Amino acid sequence: MKIYEICFSPTGGTQKVAGFMAGKLGNDTVNIDLTDRKADFKGIALNGDDVAVIAVPSYGGRVPAPAAERITQISGNGARAVIVCVYGNRAYEDTLAELQDCAIKAGFSVVAAVAAIAEHSIAHRYAANRPDRDDYTALDKFAEKIVAKLSRNDLTTPAIPGNRPYKKAGSVGFVPRPTAQCTSCGLCASRCPVGAISTDNPAKVDKKACISCMRCVAVCPHGARKVNRLLIAVANIMLKKACSTRKECELYI
Repeated sequence: MKIYEICFSPTGGTQKVAGFMAGKLGNDTVNIDLTDRKADFKGIALNGDDVAVIAVPSYGGRVPAPAAERITQISGNGARAVIVCVYGNRAYEDTLAELQDCAIKAGFSVVAAVAAIAEHSIAHRYAANRPDRDDYTALDKFAEKIVAKLSRNDLTTPAIPGNRPYKKAGSVGFVPRPTAQCTSCGLCASRCPVGAISTDNPAKVDKKACISCMRCVAVCPHGARKVNRLLIAVANIMLKKACSTRKECELYI
């Protein structure tokens, strides 16, 4: 049995949770990076004995479109799946329901679902430094319950929250731009999950392609990519009511 960590994590928060959960489920782990736009996901096939941790961030209560597309290209072949959504302490709404549908379409058998919290990728003041010690304690207990279910060969599907049809996907509109410190090294363009940044001129961004994932901001070695400060200030105000009260990790099994 292999453990597959199938993860879309542009800024690293989702990967922290996915890596922790996968590590608790087994030692023989295969990592599949869903942010790699050049990867051949159609060439990835699992076996029925395998277990996959499929993890995505929640973008406006939905699965990021490129992640959904790439997950459904993988051949699950009956492998058991633990689906995970990670959100910035606002709400995950239909993310788990959509992720469940993606996993089933790919041929996985969903046996558990986890909602976890990580620092908001745009408004960093919310869920700052999470997942924290309490989060990992909760996730550790979740993993114990999932391992016990797998050991019983229990393939029952848990009741997972969410609406069908899903809520309408909206455009966040936060498009990072280079500052004067940009050296045009091209790292942001090469690491962009959707190829929205010009490889010839990093200042050129396809606004329609950009999903506001903040990968370019996170990977820039010079800290030379930013979102407009006024937009960030507005986002902080808009999110204050929904994000100020601490949310806790949840397990559906």
